[in-house]
Amino acid sequence: MEWRVDKSPSFSILKIRLGPGESVTAEPGAMVLMRGPLEIKTHTGGVGRAILRALAGGESVWLNTFTARGDAELWLAPPIPGDIAYVEIGGTPLIVQDTSYLAHHGDIKVGIAWRGFRGLLAEGQLVWLKLEGVGGAWLNSYGGVEVLELKAGERVIVDNFHFIAMTEGAKWRVRKFGGLKSFLLGGEGIVIEIEGPTKLYLQTRSLQPFAAVLSRFIRRK
Repeated sequence: MEWRVDKSPSFSILKIRLGPGESVTAEPGAMVLMRGPLEIKTHTGGVGRAILRALAGGESVWLNTFTARGDAELWLAPPIPGDIAYVEIGGTPLIVQDTSYLAHHGDIKVGIAWRGFRGLLAEGQLVWLKLEGVGGAWLNSYGGVEVLELKAGERVIVDNFHFIAMTEGAKWRVRKFGGLKSFLLGGEGIVIEIEGPTKLYLQTRSLQPFAAVLSRFIRRK
């Protein structure tokens, strides 16, 4: 398998070359182009896990697996502008924001890591997926991707909408931003306090504030 990311970092597209028998699983709607003998299987990735994904995060029950029956090529793209990062997954599972999962390869299971504040705050919905097994995953961001290595005991506070992923094993807690006044008026709302060791992936832009800005210029009927 060979792959590359083109048009990075603003309008990234993932281009994968597959040899006979190799396969990639992607979220629904990610396929841009197929070339060569590719077999497509639409499946749940495990009924129990699929139901949890759908109930917790509004994620699709279905996943698409593309398997090459000869030399083939597959292009994938995320639904929003931004970059694509590749993360190897081995003995340590990866915790991923639900909207940042694009695709994976290898023996990887996709399940729910945590669901919190769903519907409690209009802009505070937190749903994390867990990718575990052996292989690798492609994650998409809104904006660019920043990678931060946290040593044991090192702490950071992250805006939840800038969070992409982290390796499992970190200590974390979800809390409000500052005091009550800061929480209500400071523009941050819910934040995540993370303590290492972990590798943390962040996105440089946040879709929700951008959507709020656009809504001011959209004529309402």
